[in-house]
Amino acid sequence: MLLKRSLPKIRWKSWVKPWQNVDWLLFCLPIAVSIFGGVMILSTELKQPVTDWWWHWMVAGIGVLIALFLARIRYELLMQSHWVTYALTNFSLIAVMIAGTSAKGAQRWISIAGFNVQPSEFAKIGMIITLAALLHRRTASTLESVFRVLAITAIPWGLIFLQPDLATSMVFGAIVLGMLYWANANPGWLILMISPVVAAILFSISWPLSEPIVLFKELSFGPLGIVWSFAMAIVGWQTLPWRRFGLGAIGAWTLNILGGELGVFAWNHVLKEYQKDRLTVFMNPDHDPLGAGYHLIQSRIAIGAGEIWGWGLFKGPMTQLNFVPEQHTDFIFSAVGEEFGFVGCLVVLFTFCLICLRLLHVAQTAKDNFGSLLAIGVLSMIVFQLIVNVGMTVGLAPVAGIPLPWMSYGRSAMLTNFISLGIVESVANFRQRQKYY
Repeated sequence: MLLKRSLPKIRWKSWVKPWQNVDWLLFCLPIAVSIFGGVMILSTELKQPVTDWWWHWMVAGIGVLIALFLARIRYELLMQSHWVTYALTNFSLIAVMIAGTSAKGAQRWISIAGFNVQPSEFAKIGMIITLAALLHRRTASTLESVFRVLAITAIPWGLIFLQPDLATSMVFGAIVLGMLYWANANPGWLILMISPVVAAILFSISWPLSEPIVLFKELSFGPLGIVWSFAMAIVGWQTLPWRRFGLGAIGAWTLNILGGELGVFAWNHVLKEYQKDRLTVFMNPDHDPLGAGYHLIQSRIAIGAGEIWGWGLFKGPMTQLNFVPEQHTDFIFSAVGEEFGFVGCLVVLFTFCLICLRLLHVAQTAKDNFGSLLAIGVLSMIVFQLIVNVGMTVGLAPVAGIPLPWMSYGRSAMLTNFISLGIVESVANFRQRQKYY
């Protein structure tokens, strides 16, 4: 008893006090996914003289430390310096265009101390912070506020598109739409925002006719594009404030006609051949089985070969014989499907669903709009990347080069995901005490 009284009490609670309100389930799940991702990367490169799995874990460890550091710092400080963040984001994107390193037809990386850093990945965080600050001060309930958000997003989005990095520019679009919706934007306005992209696709489809309607040499209309444009005119008439003389309907119709024609022009004169192949090959990969469709065909075969329970870790023949190119990055999910089967895929998807639900819960319980918007921006980024990556490995989405969060090999992407997690955990840590469900 005397010995017990003489020993100093270990005040372990004082060590964890700065993180006492952190959402530990949200924090631990990405760590588990990162560990499992390293195992799968090891499996894909087991017979190759590379150590990407080790780098994956090392960068994840650094990301965990950064996330813990950010979680104990008040996220409100980000709002005070959001214009500085925006300026640094644009500066980094300009720098990569001037002094960047080129690979696979794109200039996206800057070499720092022997490591290639991808500024467009970190630009996602910069835009989430900037848009959250703007929408915190003025919601998206007015068109003026929406146009302001789009104008500010246009600069970094354009710089990323010019690299060219079509995949990251698509993620930017998902982030903007998700944050605008959460900031009380009219859903009809969001439909109109993405409608020109849909029009650009439909204008190139000649069905149900054999050929598109050609008015001039460079001006043609797909029948489905015309129908879509008139449907958007109805949406514009119902949701836009300029109902007098049908200005809202005319504006929406014109926007889709121009979007369709610009899309056709961009397809013919702007997009590179490898970008076209990535966007269209998922519809018919057998059209070019040894070229653009090879990745997708091999990925589908690997996932199908796993059946219900899979071949077992390090035993998948497609994975071990390296039949799936770039499997450790964009196609890591195909290794899961082959070696752990349908059940393994469901476990991974269920884990991501839990992560997304916890992100949504943090957004709902944040003490202010700024913190809520930060969480929704990160949620939009993760959900979009998850859907596109898994979709492309099974042939339901274009091969866009979007990594699977915390699982695909990519140092810049890994750090981006953990920095985003740290910011959301700061929102959770400094919110008012809530009763968790």
